[in-house]
Amino acid sequence: MSTAELRKIAGRFIDVKGLSDLEVHHEAVILASQAVSAKALHKALDQRHAAVIARFSRVRDEDALASLWDEALAQGEIPGAYWALLTHRDVTAEIRKKAFGDVHMLSHLVGAANRADIRRLVALEQENAGLRERLDRQALRAQELTTEHDQALGRLQEELADVQGRLAASLDTGRSITQDDTFQARESNASLVAIQTQRRERAEQARVHAMAEAARVQEEMDLLRRQAEVLSEELAAAEIQLRETGEAGEQGEGVLSGLQTQIRGRRILYVGGRPSSTPAIRGLVVRNGGEFQRHGGGAEGRKGLLASAVAAADLVVFPVDCIDHDSAGNLKRLCARQGIPFIAMRKASVASFAAAMAGHAGNAGQPAGAG
Repeated sequence: MSTAELRKIAGRFIDVKGLSDLEVHHEAVILASQAVSAKALHKALDQRHAAVIARFSRVRDEDALASLWDEALAQGEIPGAYWALLTHRDVTAEIRKKAFGDVHMLSHLVGAANRADIRRLVALEQENAGLRERLDRQALRAQELTTEHDQALGRLQEELADVQGRLAASLDTGRSITQDDTFQARESNASLVAIQTQRRERAEQARVHAMAEAARVQEEMDLLRRQAEVLSEELAAAEIQLRETGEAGEQGEGVLSGLQTQIRGRRILYVGGRPSSTPAIRGLVVRNGGEFQRHGGGAEGRKGLLASAVAAADLVVFPVDCIDHDSAGNLKRLCARQGIPFIAMRKASVASFAAAMAGHAGNAGQPAGAG
């Protein structure tokens, strides 16, 4: 159970005000050995994991019970299944020993996943800073190109005005000279016009090239800006989750973070993803009171397992960078047919998951966080 829930139950038997989370945990272990308080803890755990306990209670055979535990372990449904297994009337010492060993080793894996997630968050912040710096350089270059274009256009207009003035002066002068002089003047004017025409054409070509380059730079700037905005949103969501989790732990029961309001009490189906980030996302869902189920999203879908998993879910989430186009389209059709909301994440990371869930309240069924 969560630290807030543990504080609430322990507060019925001892004064928990001013105690740290570790001290509350220590006192709760002592209370678990006392009849009255142990009964309260037992009842709270039964209420929290009632659905899983009901599923386990339908099994009586020892092999079937072990198989059901292995299935829950593979899907990441650890807390409820662990409690249901330990309190099952037909559980054997061998099965309890195996489950304890599985949970012990899982704690090592979760710790390693959290450390890896912190490293990815630092790398994401560095990538975001690099993109912002590149965006600033591109904006400066676009401004320089615009200035060069304006200057070239101004020079061209001045040259054209000069040519027009000289042509007008030549025509006025030509009316008073002889026919031969008029012919020579026309040849000179024609030559001057040809030269200026070539210069004008070169200037126009330079102008077209400059405008094309400016358009290309602007398009790249827009792409970088969109990427920077998405990364900023994911970083902000990750920072908010870390801060709200800390605040909820300090203030105790009754204080829910924004992510908890989206996850708590819901069964979330996660389709696709990467082995490196899936355990951390599963831990995030479970810590915020949700139930996590994962589906590979590939060939398994042809066996009908994906359709049944979608039907049992409250929300479907999948990263668009780790699932093929046909599978994504099939998954969206399944969700639409069964009326299940879905979120298409930009990438398979904890930060992208937090950002997608933060934007889910007003955009259910839309590809939130996709980039």
